[in-house]
Amino acid sequence: MQNGAGPMPNLVDSQCDAFQRAIDVLSRPWNALILNVLQEQALHFSELSERARGPGDKVLSARLKDLEVRGLVLRHVEPGPPVRVRYELTGKGLAFRQVAEAIQRWGLELIAKPSARRGTPGREAVPD
Repeated sequence: MQNGAGPMPNLVDSQCDAFQRAIDVLSRPWNALILNVLQEQALHFSELSERARGPGDKVLSARLKDLEVRGLVLRHVEPGPPVRVRYELTGKGLAFRQVAEAIQRWGLELIAKPSARRGTPGREAVPD
């Protein structure tokens, strides 16, 4: 896009390892949902399953293991009986809050009614 002073600089290097690693985490089904649900507090598996309302227990367990390996989630086993497992976010997992807020802002733009900018000269209208 041109603004009269030349092309706008790309502020994010989509080829860098950091960007690619973040996209890899977020591209796996349910990871963003799990990271978002755990933002407020640590939860036992059953509580997390109830609040996530999507993945089955087998998938949820696999996603939690993946997030644990990536250093985003901590798993605590509470001795029983019954044995209970509680999950909480690490500092890296808590940092997802800013990403979630940005995704929500962008989502609001995506669902907003078309604006006058759609037909602005020099821009192509993009169908919804």
